[in-house]
Amino acid sequence: MSGQIYVISGPSGVGKSTIVQQLRNEVKDLIYSISYTSRKPRENEVDGINYHFVDRETFEKMIQEKAFAEWAEVYDALYGTSLEVLQKHRSLGLDVVLDIDIQGAANIKKYIEESTLIYILPPSLDILGERLRGRGTDAEEIIRARFEKAIREIKRCVDYDYIVFNQEIDRAVEEIACIILSDRARKSRRLSMVEKVFNISLTPK
Repeated sequence: MSGQIYVISGPSGVGKSTIVQQLRNEVKDLIYSISYTSRKPRENEVDGINYHFVDRETFEKMIQEKAFAEWAEVYDALYGTSLEVLQKHRSLGLDVVLDIDIQGAANIKKYIEESTLIYILPPSLDILGERLRGRGTDAEEIIRARFEKAIREIKRCVDYDYIVFNQEIDRAVEEIACIILSDRARKSRRLSMVEKVFNISLTPK
């Protein structure tokens, strides 16, 4: 049984990183695919934990080598998902969660059609603005740009399989965990296990 891909997207400041971290602690056998980026690390970000930080030249070389399942340019920085990592974990039957933007999500869906896309929304735009400013990591002009982009991107939630409102972190994590656990019980994912456990063939005659 191949592992499944779960893509988490949402506007900047919606709490995706926190949600993904808690999700990894609560859902067994869920692997986090650490993205590559050409941007500089923010304060408290660690290479190999938050992102794989590389310079732009290295990133562009990886593009030429077709090392990414998807990549995109966001706010003058490049972000990409390792193809090798996805293939490795899926072949082992492990589910993989990705924290990527709407461009990357669309590309993953094209590459792996059965991927599950989950869009995270804030309770309101006012609260999103408060969260962006509360991080204290960006200049006001960058915050305004992220806020305006968020308004445009929220309309793209219609392209996703599930929509989760992050009004309260624990509740949002619980909803996403339920999506993953219920998906693991799908007939298409369990039939091979049934055949193995009971030593029977379920191939239609």
